[in-house]
Amino acid sequence: MDDVCGLPTGGSVPIAARALPPEGAPPELPARVVVTEPGAELIRELVDRHGPVMFHQSGGCCDGSAPMCYPDGEFKVGQRDVLVGELDLGSSEPIRVWISGPQFGAWKHTQLVLDAVPGRGSGFSLENPTGKRFLSRARTFDEQELEMLESFPPKLGMDLDV
Repeated sequence: MDDVCGLPTGGSVPIAARALPPEGAPPELPARVVVTEPGAELIRELVDRHGPVMFHQSGGCCDGSAPMCYPDGEFKVGQRDVLVGELDLGSSEPIRVWISGPQFGAWKHTQLVLDAVPGRGSGFSLENPTGKRFLSRARTFDEQELEMLESFPPKLGMDLDV
């Protein structure tokens, strides 16, 4: 994977961090989630203000399809929710990124790219008053990456003490 995320309008945004690899995974295993430099800066700002945070990729409805940021533990993770990955941004605990099981089924062939852009966040997400909002971007895995990922399926909410 490159160290940048291409933008639909052209140009690119640097990748700041990739999800930690699952136990026993080879170093070349692609991360299911990465965060851009602007996204990482906003996450660090929110951690400084609110303490540990978590993400849940919204599936639509009133908030559209946006990554929602909550204080860690404030969002009730379901048994079928999928842990897309854990980001290490230098805070005390890795930042877990979740998505619903059915939505993961539709997105499993893509890498989730957490980014931040100017604008107003969702009413329920921590970034709302900052003048910035989180944005999901995606990169399609190639066939080799998908084959590698099949050997390391993501964990579900029922597999973890959340």
